[in-house]
Amino acid sequence: MLNIPQLLAQELSLTPSQVENALSLLAEGATIPFIARYRKERTDSLDEVQLRNLSERFTYLTELEERKAVILEAIASQDKLTDELAAKIQACLQKTELEDLYLPYKPKRRTRATIAREKGLEPLAELINSLNDPTATPASLEQAAAKYLSEEKGVKTIADALKGAADILAEAVSEKAELRADLRDYLMTEGGFTSQVKKDHPEGTTKFEMYRNFDIPVPKIAPHNLLALLRGEAEGVLNMELSFDEDVVMSDLESQEIHTKQPEIRDFYRGMVKDAFNRLMKNSLTTEVRSDRKAYADMESIKTFEANLRELLLSPPAGMKPTLAIDPGFRTGCKVAVLDQTGQFLEYQTVFPHQAAAQRQKAAETIKQLLAQYHIELIAIGNGTASRETDEFIAEVLKTLDNKPIKVIVNESGASIYSASEVAREEFPDLDLTVRGAISIGRRLQDPLAELVKIDPKSIGVGQYQHDVDQKLLKKKLDETVESCVNYVGVDLNTASKELLTFVSGITPTVAKNIVTYRNQEGAFTNRKKLLKVPKLGPKAFEQAAGFLRIRNGDNPLDNTAVHPESYPVVKAIATDLNLPLTQLSQAADQLKSISLQKYVTDTIGLPTLQDIISELEKPGRDPRAEFKYATFKEGVKEITDLAPGMELEGIVTNVVNFGAFVDIGVHQDGLVHISQISDRFVDDPKKFVTVGEVVKVQVLEVNEKLKRISLSMRAVNNG
Repeated sequence: MLNIPQLLAQELSLTPSQVENALSLLAEGATIPFIARYRKERTDSLDEVQLRNLSERFTYLTELEERKAVILEAIASQDKLTDELAAKIQACLQKTELEDLYLPYKPKRRTRATIAREKGLEPLAELINSLNDPTATPASLEQAAAKYLSEEKGVKTIADALKGAADILAEAVSEKAELRADLRDYLMTEGGFTSQVKKDHPEGTTKFEMYRNFDIPVPKIAPHNLLALLRGEAEGVLNMELSFDEDVVMSDLESQEIHTKQPEIRDFYRGMVKDAFNRLMKNSLTTEVRSDRKAYADMESIKTFEANLRELLLSPPAGMKPTLAIDPGFRTGCKVAVLDQTGQFLEYQTVFPHQAAAQRQKAAETIKQLLAQYHIELIAIGNGTASRETDEFIAEVLKTLDNKPIKVIVNESGASIYSASEVAREEFPDLDLTVRGAISIGRRLQDPLAELVKIDPKSIGVGQYQHDVDQKLLKKKLDETVESCVNYVGVDLNTASKELLTFVSGITPTVAKNIVTYRNQEGAFTNRKKLLKVPKLGPKAFEQAAGFLRIRNGDNPLDNTAVHPESYPVVKAIATDLNLPLTQLSQAADQLKSISLQKYVTDTIGLPTLQDIISELEKPGRDPRAEFKYATFKEGVKEITDLAPGMELEGIVTNVVNFGAFVDIGVHQDGLVHISQISDRFVDDPKKFVTVGEVVKVQVLEVNEKLKRISLSMRAVNNG
């Protein structure tokens, strides 16, 4: 069997001790964020990406070894396991290769070959096989087949006998692992994906026009193109095929399988090999190639989704400040919710600024009153219907004020999903859906991460064909992304929702709920140690979670840092040596930088952890997210009809995909900056040049009102 740790070390360019220690920590139940942050000495500072790659490959190889054991036992039970076959199976590193080796021995339904064997034709097949040897004595196939005629067994003619023998030989050829591997490789490298729009869809009537007569080599197809083809096929619009040169395939098969120079045997083998490919190999191999490319496209699309989600979750927070949140509307009015500096809902009003002048005046007075009463510092306006009109209305109101709050249009993707969710119903059982939506919009501005974790990531709108990819893998990867972001930023223990707490290292949904219940009953946590009083939060969960939970203004200043409680004695020793109280360490940056860390190294705490501690003490409780910025949409540009080529605008990136980036420019329809228009430099991956949430300048290239398509360019304007 494989030495998995040794193989992982070779494949991932790691040391054996890194692999063994990381696997040991994972087996003990440690989370990847915890290992990456607090066990650097054990893993020689492996980061989250390396740890996830290690974990995934370990899982794959472990499953592979388990499958090998099952296959070896199955073949041995048939008394067909040779030393050579066992060695090949043991050496397999890929599941496809393993299944190819198992195919001849795999229990199968009744086939033409099994029926031929039941008719006693296996000896004839073996004889014909022997005649394929170049050194074999020439013989007549008809004479050989005549011996196997049997009315009783249903072999009535020589043709019946030869056909049955051919069926047996064809199955054997189709199950040769090396042949399947060669053909699969040929289809992967030389095949092509082709598609046509079905005749009942006239030109210009489908969203798949670019695939009307489409042809591209398999290795060159972009993930988004393949997913689009598969969607078009599933929707009944496209005919899609994997094309290849069948003459080349047959020539290759014949050269590998036909060895005799006897014309009669060669003709028999040509027919048999052709049948083996067309009937038994073609469909399964083309399906495997499609599945392989689909899996690759899924993974690439999920990577794009992960990257966009990470950027969105780590969007700079505007800050925990009193906020007025507005869910705009025309006929039904604008729902206005007031949130305090901790995100708590205080009250709401419905105003109608987009109807009669009297209503607009009344709405303005209501807004002024709320701004003054609650000392509002932020105004969040949802970017849905009536957003630009509401933005202009609020701008009019603010012109009359001396102290103007910051006004921001907020992407509300998924807010309606949250509004109708069980989470929202539990949080605000007595509020209307639109009011819940307004609250969510306001909280997104205050702290995007804390609010967005309440929504299924698929509903946030930063994916690419997210409903077409492997849903199980998508959920796993997005959950990992959320977990990574939450633990990277850290969580305020006294304000976090149970949904946010669930993503903290070591905290289960049950424990998260218990933390909130304990907090509600006993009051705010004053120190991290109190976590151990929470039901079902034991020492192991405390070890995993404590460093990621923050307590502002608590008993111990270290509780508001990423310093883990297990390292508090070291910090206290440093403070003692500097003759400073813990509360003043953050003001002694120069002294902290000048100390000799080697003095504090122990068996469990090495230089990497000590360096992290010093970095944290210099800026305790700092938010690692970037500085808050927001886009200013151009006045007078509210609808797609207001756009004109050449117009320069400011916008915010809402989604980055393989072929470009979508930008919200304030007209209810995102524009596309094609990959060719992102930069003057060559762009192989848009994610390297632009990120979700980034404020950018664009120029309008083209507007198609009928199709609601807006083409934009970043190249044409200065984004420096």
